[in-house]
Amino acid sequence: MSIEVFRDAWGIPHLRAGSANELAFAQGRNAAVDRAWQLEVERHRAQGSTAAFLGADAVEWDRFARQARLADTARRCFDALDEDTAAWVSAYVDGVNDGLAEGARRAPQFAAAGLAPGRWRPWTPLGLWLSTHILFAGFPTKLWREQVARALGEDLAELFATDGPGTSGSNGWLVSGGRTATGAAIIGGDPHRFIEDPGVYQQIHLSCPEFDVVGLAVPGVPGIGHFGHTGTVAWAITNAMADYQDLYREQLRRRGEQLEALGPDGWRPVARHTETIEVAGAEPVEVEVIETDRGPVIIGGPEDAEAISLRYPPRVSGELGFAALPALLRASTVADVDRAFDGWAEPVNVVQAADTGGGLLHRTAGRVPLRHRDNRLRVVPAWEPGHDWQGWHHPMPREDVEGVAAMANQRGLAAPLGVEFAPPHRAERIRQLLDTSTAWTAEDMAFIHTDTHLASAAPLLALLEGLEGPQGPAGPERLDPAARRLRERLLRWDRRMAADSTDATAYARLRAAVVRRLAADPALSALAGPAPYPAVFQPWLVLTSRVGYALGTLLTGARPAGIDRSALVAAALREVAEAAEPDVAWGELHRLAPWQALPGATPEEWPGVAGDHDCVLSTSSVPGLTDRFARGPAARYVWDLARRQDSRWVVPLGADGAPGAHHRDQLPLWLAGDLAPVITDWNQLTEERHDV
Repeated sequence: MSIEVFRDAWGIPHLRAGSANELAFAQGRNAAVDRAWQLEVERHRAQGSTAAFLGADAVEWDRFARQARLADTARRCFDALDEDTAAWVSAYVDGVNDGLAEGARRAPQFAAAGLAPGRWRPWTPLGLWLSTHILFAGFPTKLWREQVARALGEDLAELFATDGPGTSGSNGWLVSGGRTATGAAIIGGDPHRFIEDPGVYQQIHLSCPEFDVVGLAVPGVPGIGHFGHTGTVAWAITNAMADYQDLYREQLRRRGEQLEALGPDGWRPVARHTETIEVAGAEPVEVEVIETDRGPVIIGGPEDAEAISLRYPPRVSGELGFAALPALLRASTVADVDRAFDGWAEPVNVVQAADTGGGLLHRTAGRVPLRHRDNRLRVVPAWEPGHDWQGWHHPMPREDVEGVAAMANQRGLAAPLGVEFAPPHRAERIRQLLDTSTAWTAEDMAFIHTDTHLASAAPLLALLEGLEGPQGPAGPERLDPAARRLRERLLRWDRRMAADSTDATAYARLRAAVVRRLAADPALSALAGPAPYPAVFQPWLVLTSRVGYALGTLLTGARPAGIDRSALVAAALREVAEAAEPDVAWGELHRLAPWQALPGATPEEWPGVAGDHDCVLSTSSVPGLTDRFARGPAARYVWDLARRQDSRWVVPLGADGAPGAHHRDQLPLWLAGDLAPVITDWNQLTEERHDV
């Protein structure tokens, strides 16, 4: 094989090979050498076997992965690939298998966990992709709405809608040539995901006679699906916030050895078998895997009070959209990118693209089923007619780009595809910032990435302002001097969640107190107990976190009877003022808390940062529970269509997943809002020697 491996000053891999499939092999091998521990954790997650080395805490995920048939769905999707794409994916897997032993020797976690690297199958990359995104559309929110409807009434089922503070998403923007210094378009943004150690994105340069592409790859998956630049065209995505997964309430019964489920046409046999989860330090756990005509049963069973199945597009269609990945690498125009994303399936994204010829693209991509509106909101009865899928949403929404376009998970372009979206704050702020210049450069874009203005503070501050005066719900006689001083201070605050701001801390403390008081209010007490669902879904079902994320809605929209919002805010203000906690900077409390599959024996003290969940610099803690954050910019990128070498990128930690010089060397850049240059000149790189 004619494969060459180079590195830049940040240890970022630049790979060159004689053909596309040889390059796929090189990419797989590089991922294994640089990210062996990460790859093996993700492989085990996809097949539901992490408890074998991570212990009992991992059983719930393994149970879900097996019951949801993630590995089997990945096999189906691989089998449905066209011959060329299957060969390309297989070449990547061959490279992973070739490099795993070397990578495992570099990663101390293998010895610590007593784990030996396994063998990847051709379908494994598809399994990784599926397990990474199976919860992306947030179907557990439908379980939460069921809880709310039962506790508070049907009319309040959508009380906690998150067209208030959002729970996930990304920023992206496209600036047309008429607004840049060079006359060529610029694309910028940052995906917001859980910050992981090692990181979820890998900066990479892939070159062969057919194409030369830089971008952010997902370790364990070939190609560059989300953010890439071929030299003549660049693209980026955000989560469209579409709803494309359904939950069905099932009636199950045993008839001797046969298991049956009740559907619209009566009782039908279902597929079932038993699997065993091996658990480090504990007894194995048996799991009954059941699949009805709707989909796999992921909650309960025939002996339980409730059984719920999950229907999701790849399980139905056998398509993940992987044929789009090699097509994107070969793209040279916006039209090529557009055609590639026509075949995309999972997850559903908003796509922006621009090319050197002036072409611009702003569209959605993926598969969204057509079905009854109730399916999109709640758990629906499997036995009632009218809840089946009636094909796919087509054509997918798109719109023209006029000057600039911003995508930040807001309601808008993707509105026909979803139910709940992120609030408009980030998108509106990005557009506001972009309107300040008509001569943007790639270097300027850090100004947008790092903006800390918190527009979502407005509802709480408005209630705070309304406490003033004898007619106010908490007139001067009810606010002691300390509470009045705090109120006046917050009303003067510039609404920036800057790392060195003590006012930002004061606001965060008041917000947390309001959230806790709302969650403790008797009107919501029926939602306070543990939800009767598996632990893997609990992050969507905790009352305090749901209140924190939906605070904007709860302070301005419908409310359960008995909640006096002004009085509650006044009480929270007095609570914070009386506590008189030390006046510290926001960055002292708002610290990074990355996810690690195997944390070290000694807890690390991670740095503090600016931002908040509704800032453009979206570093998302959970108000009322913690000021630390685990979700934020998992990468930042700027694609310059005038000169690709003027593009910029950065990841939170570093290019290497193993301890060493490049494991965390980008962290200072990321913390400061700076970006590293994208190097495309091979003469500026250092070649590595490998026998492949």
